[in-house]
Amino acid sequence: MEAFTKILTDMMGPMGPLIAVGGLGFLMIVGTLPFLMQKKEDPLEKLKQSGDRVSPAKGGKDRLRQKQRSNRLDRYSSFLEPQNEKEMSAMRIKMLQAGYRNKDAVRYFHFAQFALGIFGLLGGVIYYLAVVAHQEPTTQQTVMWILGPGGVGYMIPKYWINKRQAQRKEEITNGFPDALDMLLVCVEAGQSIDQAILRVAHELRISYASLADEFELVSHEIKAGKDKGAVLGDMAERCGVSDIASFVTVLVQSAQFGTSVADALRVYASEMRDKRVMRAEEKANKLPTKMTLATMMLTVPPLLIILIGPSILGITKMGDMTGTPMQESSE
Repeated sequence: MEAFTKILTDMMGPMGPLIAVGGLGFLMIVGTLPFLMQKKEDPLEKLKQSGDRVSPAKGGKDRLRQKQRSNRLDRYSSFLEPQNEKEMSAMRIKMLQAGYRNKDAVRYFHFAQFALGIFGLLGGVIYYLAVVAHQEPTTQQTVMWILGPGGVGYMIPKYWINKRQAQRKEEITNGFPDALDMLLVCVEAGQSIDQAILRVAHELRISYASLADEFELVSHEIKAGKDKGAVLGDMAERCGVSDIASFVTVLVQSAQFGTSVADALRVYASEMRDKRVMRAEEKANKLPTKMTLATMMLTVPPLLIILIGPSILGITKMGDMTGTPMQESSE
């Protein structure tokens, strides 16, 4: 064992044994992953596939009604999806709020985390062996250079989804008052709420694409025969904005109690306009506080130089003038 350790030390430096152990562990993990990601085929799926083979005449029509899923990731679904139903539902809602409606969006997200983490770990190991290993780094530096890129790669998809979710919510919040005004105009012009939603979706496409997609999806689901209350509830869940949820409640209650939709939209649109003005005023009131530090850093040092600089220069010259006669008298 000592001879083997000496050989590794001579070949790769003082960190040779640690690198060898780390590489062995990485190879064991990579070798174990195929066994962990294997998924047993469901017997019901086998029966369904055999039934499709028996009736090829119906295969074309049935294939159009099948869910569009990525069969390449089905075998790894137990590894790429949360096994807890609550976590899976929360992750799916988060992906919808970020704008990803694909049925395999959760799988792609976890696959991206896994792949970027592995590539970051490999990149960190290669960089460490090529550059850092010759400089005799400490254990802390070794862990940072090897595991750091892997951790960054693992967190990049999560950061991207959170950023997309925040941007989409902000876009929907900013465009919703304008959408309500357009809905009110269309309803008062004699259109039904379904036709008004579709018209507003076309009009908002240029300015607020995310909100237009949601309205267009609502219109298509209503045309397909889905219950209007359920469709609007799904829209509120996909958007994740409190104003949309309140709007859905107003429409559902207006339909239940038989009140005028135009009156409800008029009152709610007025409230949304006031709320948008209040949000703008809130941002304006926060601006002086945010600018205080930058103002102090950019204005106080030049002001001190202008005010104190001449005095310091005068004191320096007076010191030089008083010091010269004293040196001559001493000589």
